[in-house]
Amino acid sequence: MNTSTKVADYEARRGKIEEYFDRTAVKAWEQLTSNAPVGRIRATVRAGRERMRRELLDWLPQDLHGRRVLDAGCGTGALALDAARRGAEVVAIDLSPQLVDVARRRAEEVQGGQPLAGHIDWRSGDMLDPVLGTFDHVVAMDSLIHYDEPDMVRILQSWSQRTRHSMLFTFAPRTPLLAAMRSMGSLFPRSNRAPWIEPVAEQSLRARLVPGVPHFKAERTQRVASGFYTSQAFELVCGSGQN
Repeated sequence: MNTSTKVADYEARRGKIEEYFDRTAVKAWEQLTSNAPVGRIRATVRAGRERMRRELLDWLPQDLHGRRVLDAGCGTGALALDAARRGAEVVAIDLSPQLVDVARRRAEEVQGGQPLAGHIDWRSGDMLDPVLGTFDHVVAMDSLIHYDEPDMVRILQSWSQRTRHSMLFTFAPRTPLLAAMRSMGSLFPRSNRAPWIEPVAEQSLRARLVPGVPHFKAERTQRVASGFYTSQAFELVCGSGQN
């Protein structure tokens, strides 16, 4: 497959994700990421996402003053807000302008007029845009799960060229449960149905990362499973002395 075809495939997939989150499921995701009552299934997803967010935050330095962080696929902004509280200069970007508006509003409500230790630059657009600049850390929580394995590696390769320390991301591990969920359809009602989650085998991903992201080495990995939520955190650390 030539480069132009790969780019076209990535852009087509990105377009489907943007359409889902910005035009179809904003209200559903706003509710899922709030404290509003939800059904049993979505409650397990909410709990799993909270655990995963805490896991990824634990992998970042507690003191982020002077560090620049990309929250790629920031959604409603909880992780970006936590990183900014630690002093980070955060670029929080999502394909959905509506979700970014929710994130910005929530951040203002939580702050209550009090300044953060750091700063958040809220943006909507492509998380690979080189205009975003360079970063010390990139965090992509559940924002790569809709891309297949080759695209996922190409995304990480792009970030690696502009990241000084670490890239933290999650993928959907290839498990019998996820295979069954994929075969029977999304958890959300048909009108809210998301683009397919692409299950990934960790061993295969590791093999692709070695030549694909050569200046980074795999470090920590942790699976979070909570009812209907299963996701695997993965850490890549720069080994070329750019820290």
